[in-house]
Amino acid sequence: MPQASTHYLHRRPNLPMAEAWIRIEGDDLVEVPLLGDVSAGMPIEACPTIGAVHAPSCMVRRNTYALRVRGDSMIDCNIFDGDVIIIERQESAENGETAVVLINQQEVTLKKLYIEKSGVRLQPANESMPPIYLKNSDIQVLGMVMGVVRQHELTH
Repeated sequence: MPQASTHYLHRRPNLPMAEAWIRIEGDDLVEVPLLGDVSAGMPIEACPTIGAVHAPSCMVRRNTYALRVRGDSMIDCNIFDGDVIIIERQESAENGETAVVLINQQEVTLKKLYIEKSGVRLQPANESMPPIYLKNSDIQVLGMVMGVVRQHELTH
């Protein structure tokens, strides 16, 4: 019978996202609310769910929550379909940061955020997918990625 093996990836600061991950042990786990899904692809409707995941305490701050990733737009940042990302609630992001973004108060997506003269570019970390261009007023930053909880099925 397959068993699930859980891996925890913690984001180290001041490094590009693709290189920022360090695998850590799941020794001191705390419960984090799982608030729903986030698209790593075309934006999806924000549909809250109620649940919880366990994450290492070093990934958890005061305003932390989790979202399940749906899609492949962030694979070059080592974030894959089915991963659970640990998010620190914030309302702003630095240029180039990977953020959870609410579009037009309806849809959520996970992308790299770039502020440009003409507005905002939401850039996938997958070269086969195009960026999304929006006006500043169309988006709201909901949080930043602090870690990844990844479960693999083990077959023995």
